[in-house]
Amino acid sequence: MEFVKENLFLTGKYSPMANLMLSVMGAFAEPSAPSSGLSPERSAELTQRAGNGVPKAVLARDYGISRETVYQYLRHAQLE
Repeated sequence: MEFVKENLFLTGKYSPMANLMLSVMGAFAEPSAPSSGLSPERSAELTQRAGNGVPKAVLARDYGISRETVYQYLRHAQLE
């Protein structure tokens, strides 16, 4: 396997560097679900409130999560 842009060649033999590179590329390739513990119902409620114009900082405070996590929930909801 060859990744021209990354100048990475995989021969099929185990290589710690190749394993690391594939893991890093895989992490960026797949969008991930938010890691906080909101239930699906609370997540849907958050998404609906954001759609109604509630500021992200208010949502973060109300749900006890960071603003970045609010944005992750909103991105995840758009992908579904």
